Amino acid sequence: MKSLNKIAITLGIATLVASCHDTKAPNYQYMPNMYEAVSYETYSESKAFANGKEGQLPPDHTIKRGFVPYELPNTTAGYEASKANVSPLTPTEADMEKAKELFNIYCAICHGEKGNGQGNLAKREKLLGIPDYKARQITVGSVFHVETYGLNSMGSYANQLDTHERWLVANYVMKLRAE
Repeated sequence: MKSLNKIAITLGIATLVASCHDTKAPNYQYMPNMYEAVSYETYSESKAFANGKEGQLPPDHTIKRGFVPYELPNTTAGYEASKANVSPLTPTEADMEKAKELFNIYCAICHGEKGNGQGNLAKREKLLGIPDYKARQITVGSVFHVETYGLNSMGSYANQLDTHERWLVANYVMKLRAE
């Protein structure tokens, strides 16, 4: 008899709970944005940024962390003025093994491992007119300037190499030129 009462009470509670559920009204959602995301059209304008442009701009007169500004302009006069620059690296700071590694990664494909202008791209005639370092009137400052801004068909390496690494490569180029 007791078990029959328990079964009846359990069925009564289950019926009561099931009858209170309204299938026409949805339940509460914990995080509705995850279930019903706002859709945007691809490449459409967005009001996500205050200035109405594609992204937010950094505050005025700021530079990114680790960036060292280079004062000489990207002009012929700037290139000529760069020839007077000397390397800020002392002989103990100039790690020639690291410089050789960077040169082989970024420069040797065009300039060759010896700096003679006979890299793989020059041998296959993909790029023509790559100079031999010995045939040019270059200094460590002018090499750094060309690495920073690029010259003729050579592009800038300022995004691939930081300031210290560009000075390392410039010192290594002068070492190749002396050999």
